[in-house]
Amino acid sequence: MENTSSGRLAGRKTRIALGLAMLAAAGAFFWSRSGTPTPVEAPKSAAAVRPALTVRLTLPQTLDWPLVLPATGNVVAWQEAVIGAEIANYRITEVRVQVGDSVRKGQVMARIASDTVASELAEAKASVAELEASAAEAKGNAERATELREKGFYSSQLNTQYQTALHTAQARLAAARARLQAAGLRMDKTDVLAPDDGVISARSATVGSLTQPGQELFRLIRGGRLEWRAEVPSSDLGRVKSGVVATLTAPSGESVKGTVRAVAPSVDPQTRNGLVYVDLPMSSAIRAGMFARGEFELAQSPALTLPQSAVVLREGFAYVFRLEGEDRVAQTKVMLGRRVGERVEVASGLASNARVVESGAGFLADGDAVKVVTGPAQ
Repeated sequence: MENTSSGRLAGRKTRIALGLAMLAAAGAFFWSRSGTPTPVEAPKSAAAVRPALTVRLTLPQTLDWPLVLPATGNVVAWQEAVIGAEIANYRITEVRVQVGDSVRKGQVMARIASDTVASELAEAKASVAELEASAAEAKGNAERATELREKGFYSSQLNTQYQTALHTAQARLAAARARLQAAGLRMDKTDVLAPDDGVISARSATVGSLTQPGQELFRLIRGGRLEWRAEVPSSDLGRVKSGVVATLTAPSGESVKGTVRAVAPSVDPQTRNGLVYVDLPMSSAIRAGMFARGEFELAQSPALTLPQSAVVLREGFAYVFRLEGEDRVAQTKVMLGRRVGERVEVASGLASNARVVESGAGFLADGDAVKVVTGPAQ
């Protein structure tokens, strides 16, 4: 009895399983026949057409930009005068200027002790006064001797002696006057004067020190003028002419404009570079001794330009993303040229009528779908 009941129960379970399987197969058949898309397919289709970024487009602009020649060089003084004492072995008593001071021509920069020179000057004046009296006496004697000789009282020899005495006294007086003039000049040299307008660039004068022959007391940048001595390759030297505008970039980042004054007539045989002398205006951004980069504006030429935000640098190359069709972008390799402000020249690789993504290109890849707007990009 137990075996019979077990067999019946197993057969009933088998029939129930088969019935459920048939119902599932029938449901799948009718579902596929109905044409309704599966719930999984709809999200896949929507994701395929979803834009990667909302962008704004721009067109390349053709602008007249200066054709520039880059160069580097040192900023130096136009002319630097070395100022020293013109009298030696005298003590400096006063220094009136410091490094960086502006001076005018004839301004007193230092004073030298004048006591000894003053005594020499007084002695020379006294000597001149004495010899002037002697010369006047000799002149009177010579005139009287001439009168008496004509009357027959003096011989020719005696008259000659009086005339010789006169000439000797006059010569001694002239020498004394020369010594007086020299003493006066030494007295004037006790004031060290500025030979020209300018700026003090160095000072070695110290109160209490003795002046020495050829000793440097001050250095003066004449007129406060500076110049940029730019090194230009010999192949480009002929393109730079007098009057050309040069723009320097100071170490602080500030731009300073100058004008080419002269071009060196020779080239360094070691570097094959020639010097171009550029006059610079007075500016706190540049100082003598600085190294500066700059460029010469040689001429004007048209340039196809884009905003710098439209250019993407990847793996050492420059790319832009131009719109193809309605909503797809293509990564395009370009060659860049000059830069002015916030715009950059596209030298090659892009048509003038191409529609280019203006900003946000760094988030795009080749073939991405985008949404184009006319307002600011998001």
